[in-house]
Amino acid sequence: MSLRADPRGPGLHVAEDVAIGERVAFGAGVTIHAGTVIGGDCVIEDGVVLGKRPRLAPHSNAPREELTGLVLGTAVTVCAGAVVFAGATVADGAILGDQCSVRERAKIGAGAVIGRGSVVDPGVSVGARARVQTNVYLTAGSLIEDDVFVGPGVVTTNDDTMARHAKSYELRGATLRRACRIGGGAVLVPGVEVGEEAYVAAGAVVTSDVPARAVVMGVPARVVRSVEDEDLLEHWR
Repeated sequence: MSLRADPRGPGLHVAEDVAIGERVAFGAGVTIHAGTVIGGDCVIEDGVVLGKRPRLAPHSNAPREELTGLVLGTAVTVCAGAVVFAGATVADGAILGDQCSVRERAKIGAGAVIGRGSVVDPGVSVGARARVQTNVYLTAGSLIEDDVFVGPGVVTTNDDTMARHAKSYELRGATLRRACRIGGGAVLVPGVEVGEEAYVAAGAVVTSDVPARAVVMGVPARVVRSVEDEDLLEHWR
């Protein structure tokens, strides 16, 4: 699909089938591909690419269906150098940090923050007001519920075999339940669930499910205590 220069921003290039709301501010060198919808009052900073189509390797098991366009809600901020793929949905008031990548079919909830350099893989769902810090990897198949905190450098994984499996093998991402907190540098193995209001300490390697309100730490992570009542999210809103 061809792109054309657009006077609404310096170096802005826009495909024909793009809808842009009112009062959208563009930085320099923005590229918007076909099918993208941008709500009103958004801020799109320098060097952003919106609506990019994925390029899949021949051996990839990812769905190859025709993707619908990217949709940005109102008052979304996409920071410098971010790439947001076709088929993703970003709800009102979300912030996508510098150089982050949000892949096809991902969903970012209202008021969520995706930190600098973080990657949200295909089909990942990030809930409202979730805070994903710098250089986090959210692997395909992961579910991040509302108000979850994911510390810097956290890694989630979804393949026990490291790509040595049949095509029928099902990838299993992490499930992070409402208001749980994952400390910096933690690693979550495929398919684990961290319960509501649980707390995973920095550097932990989570190899099994974490109960609701449990505090875990170590390699492998083990339960050391419970989250106290005064530390629940309801006391910190």
